[in-house]
Amino acid sequence: MPKAVLYHNPRCTKSREALAFLSLQISGLEVVEYLKTPLSKATLVQIFSALDIHSAHDMIRTTEAEYKLAKLSSRSTDNEILSAIEKYPKLLERPILVYGTRAAIGRPLDNIANLLNE
Repeated sequence: MPKAVLYHNPRCTKSREALAFLSLQISGLEVVEYLKTPLSKATLVQIFSALDIHSAHDMIRTTEAEYKLAKLSSRSTDNEILSAIEKYPKLLERPILVYGTRAAIGRPLDNIANLLNE
């Protein structure tokens, strides 16, 4: 079984739902509370590379106040966005499951279920 890491925020309903689902599906799931243990830019680059998205903008929460603080926009570069997430971890969309060499954002939860079935 591939290594599985869930980037989790326990205050988020969707993240808690993903954790409950994955706890039944995967033994040895590693759970990283990224607000308590902020991610390095290198880790963020790895997550971005594993996600099936075209822009790092797709992995951030644009409604957070930190989005404006970081002076981000839809035209921001991937590097600017990843640097902003490193500085403001609250910007990271959640939950994210990294499963082997692939990853999925769990909004909706079906994205994670589909990743497990690939």
